[in-house]
Amino acid sequence: MALALGVPVGCARLRASTAARVRPTVVVSANLAPPRGDAVDWVAGTSSFFEQDSRPIMLFDGVCNLCNGGVRFVRNNDRNRSIRFEALQSEAGKKLLRRSGRAPDDISSVVLVEKERSYIKSEAVLKIMEYIDLPFPQLAFFLQFVPLFIRDFAYDNVANNRYSFFGRSDSCEIIE
Repeated sequence: MALALGVPVGCARLRASTAARVRPTVVVSANLAPPRGDAVDWVAGTSSFFEQDSRPIMLFDGVCNLCNGGVRFVRNNDRNRSIRFEALQSEAGKKLLRRSGRAPDDISSVVLVEKERSYIKSEAVLKIMEYIDLPFPQLAFFLQFVPLFIRDFAYDNVANNRYSFFGRSDSCEIIE
């Protein structure tokens, strides 16, 4: 598929007679690569996680003390047991990361995987807050008005320093 764009080249303004004006153009072409034969449909490949149990799955860093504390907090404030948990380092966690469009070894963020959609970073935290007991759904409602780039900036600063501030475990403490 080729696409021709009439884009002026350069910044200088040339003077020419009206009869001799030429408009330079740049031709941009792009070809869409066909799907690779080894491509995996990770949504279909992980649909079994939602066949018997439609609750969302919270993926967390299983060796991070802050993350394990977050899982305990969610469990203590989720009387209806609305959320399941899986360590990012587990085989299921790696598959669900792929489903969410992330690398299987990316343990940089909490991820909430629902049957039809995934959330990462601060969006995952706000979505998790919607599932747990009062007053957290209301707090999530107000926090959604903070611009995403600000929420993710704060999230990234904590996430990038979580081991220095909170330490790490030798193994995952939380098993459902």
